Amino acid sequence: MADHHDEDFSPSQTAGYKVGEKKTMEEYQQLDAQDESLNKWKESLGLKGGAPGPTDDPRRVVVEYIALEVEGRSDVRVDLSNPEALANAKETPFTIKEGVEYRMKVKFRVQHEVVSGLKYLQVVKRKGVRVDKTEEMIGSYGPAAEAYEKKFQLEEAPSGMLARGHYEAKSKFVDDDNATHMEWTWSFDIKKDW
Repeated sequence: MADHHDEDFSPSQTAGYKVGEKKTMEEYQQLDAQDESLNKWKESLGLKGGAPGPTDDPRRVVVEYIALEVEGRSDVRVDLSNPEALANAKETPFTIKEGVEYRMKVKFRVQHEVVSGLKYLQVVKRKGVRVDKTEEMIGSYGPAAEAYEKKFQLEEAPSGMLARGHYEAKSKFVDDDNATHMEWTWSFDIKKDW
């Protein structure tokens, strides 16, 4: 019998979509080398002499942080850059003011090879009951020395006496090949004020 939690935390599948064949950096660079538009696309992915990444770090996606962005306030950042920071994310809840408009954003690097169809998945529970599931397409990226930043859609925090309280969240980054690049748990509180 499948774990209900696993069903909650699976990316949605698009009917008829087939993941392309996995290619190495060299194969992408040589692919249709005479096609100008394809060369521009490959450059946008960082395939023109991109940074392969450190040999002592096998990760393909390195998430530096995820942040809560609210207009007129400093971002609330959750450091995800190392294992200690991941463990700390669960133990250090942050506060969201009820009814406020916010957006999440993520800063990450890609190294070693192209990552296709990177997605962010999040399941939020309150007292063990799922209250929200988010799936945000981030896109396809090639290796680069500079970090990428992706801002998600605007959302509004729930409001009212019943919405206030403590929430547990589980998040992960997964790609078209169903490779999980990072998974962690964290928590937040919805309160009447900051």
